[in-house]
Amino acid sequence: MGHVLHFVKGFYSFAGFTFIVNLIGMTLVSLIEGIAILLLIPMLSFSGVLSLEPGAASISKYFGFLSNFPVTLGLPLILGIYILLVISQGYLQRSLTIRDAVIQQGYFRHLRLETYKSLLRSNWEFFSRKRKSDLTHLMITELARVNSGINLFIQLLTSIVFTLIQIIIALWLSAKMTIFVLVCGIFLALFSRRYIKRSKVLGNQTSESTSIYLSGITDQFNGIKDIKGNSIEEPRISWFSSLTQRILVEQVEMMKVRSASRLIYKVSSTTLIVLFIFLAIEMFHNQPEELLVIIVIFSRLWPRFTTIQSNLEQIAANIPAFKVLIDLHKECEDSKEIKGPTDGYQDIRPNRLEKGFECKELDFRYNKAESVYALQNINLFIPANKMTAIVGRSGSGKSTLIDILMGLIQPEHGKVLVDGVPLSNQNLLSLRRSISFVPQDPFLYNASIRENLQMIEASANEEEMWEALTFSSAAEFVKRLPDGLDTKIGDRGVRLSGGERQRLVLARAILRKPSILVLDEATSALDSENETKIQQALDQLKGKMTIIVIAHRLSTIRNADQVIVLDQGKIVQTGQFNQLASEQRGVFIHLLGNQAKVM
Repeated sequence: MGHVLHFVKGFYSFAGFTFIVNLIGMTLVSLIEGIAILLLIPMLSFSGVLSLEPGAASISKYFGFLSNFPVTLGLPLILGIYILLVISQGYLQRSLTIRDAVIQQGYFRHLRLETYKSLLRSNWEFFSRKRKSDLTHLMITELARVNSGINLFIQLLTSIVFTLIQIIIALWLSAKMTIFVLVCGIFLALFSRRYIKRSKVLGNQTSESTSIYLSGITDQFNGIKDIKGNSIEEPRISWFSSLTQRILVEQVEMMKVRSASRLIYKVSSTTLIVLFIFLAIEMFHNQPEELLVIIVIFSRLWPRFTTIQSNLEQIAANIPAFKVLIDLHKECEDSKEIKGPTDGYQDIRPNRLEKGFECKELDFRYNKAESVYALQNINLFIPANKMTAIVGRSGSGKSTLIDILMGLIQPEHGKVLVDGVPLSNQNLLSLRRSISFVPQDPFLYNASIRENLQMIEASANEEEMWEALTFSSAAEFVKRLPDGLDTKIGDRGVRLSGGERQRLVLARAILRKPSILVLDEATSALDSENETKIQQALDQLKGKMTIIVIAHRLSTIRNADQVIVLDQGKIVQTGQFNQLASEQRGVFIHLLGNQAKVM
């Protein structure tokens, strides 16, 4: 229950005084209902069922003064008061329900926002060890279960407040009968603990199954082309059938637990009422009006006991979601990219590179338990406003070096200097905001071309968009589209070719007007004609911004000011394109291969 209380404390901090007011309101609603129940006695008296005598020892004595009222006046008065109480209770209940909805949904939004912020402010290493579908599952399903659990806790609190008020009234009427019922309720609660424990176990299984379901579906839709191309639909259908059968069994088992607890409560409530009436008449000798009111009270209370039990079972089933979310927040805090307060992030301005990047004796390995380094003893200088190309065989460490330069990962040894200043928390964001990065696998949102461009530069006007599209040789194909900039391009840009997607992502990067442009195989899907156009455009940018390019197609970087050759995590050659191409025993000449002959 500690995980639930963690979020309940957060809910209280968020709601503040409103939460206290609502609790007071719930108490008032319960008191009004108790008073309305007590009014049954004078109602029955005026109807002739009971007799109110001022000297009676029973509860009737509190209403004995009403015996002086004639029936024609007393009955309308009591009925009017009863209607007034019901209306007041209903209006107050409605007001409290709306206020509860406002603060509960507000807290749910707050929880979503804080979780999303925690995720996005975590470092790249955190994301590299997480399945994206698991994070999606947490943001959608587990967060909803946490919200449901909090709502259930508030309902539980409401039921407890109502129950306590009604029990106090019942104790006032007949302490012996009330204690008898409470003892029965305590024994029933102890018996029901098994159902709460079982619900928690099933809740863990539900979390696991739904996570597998979402991750599997996400992976398969992402790889639908491979599934169709390799004709493996049937194995995938078989997997889906098996998983959904598992979910079915778990849900049925959960329903069995809940229905069993309801059955126990139904049988026990019937048995209790029978014993209750028997003991009240034969042993406790309650007055008729007391017996009647107590029966009414406990007929309304017993469903509350059932609700409390049901709420506890459902909260127990949702506890795994609370735990998962708490663990995620802790992990995000430990993986936070920038330590300390996050206020003022939006005010950080880009830092224009004046001198350049410098790496001094960098070492990096992904697994510190292994002896294999992705990068080792890296010493280099990347001048500002020049074009530097990084080349090498697959797995030589090119992308790892780029990740270190952008501050996505931290070197195990050595340091990165930006204009002579070590890269740290103090200047990381200002550096990152001066960079436009174009990855090898271009990512586009399921939106229009205009919206995709504005996601990186919201204030860009149409003229600036077309200028960026022209730079990336994308303007021509965008003009041919039926709706131009407003054409929807589908999930991840599926309606565009690979080359068109790369050109669009490149246009988006240029639209930001960065001082540092990083291209990771950004021209790999382009034909030779468009590659030449991009190469010419990059040449025009030389002197205006710092360009860092990773390229397998070496024709793209023939005009680079500097070429850095990596092999097995080490720098083996550095120089200009023509210089390296003339070194017959170097790695670069082997990378050129047939490309060198063409050029």
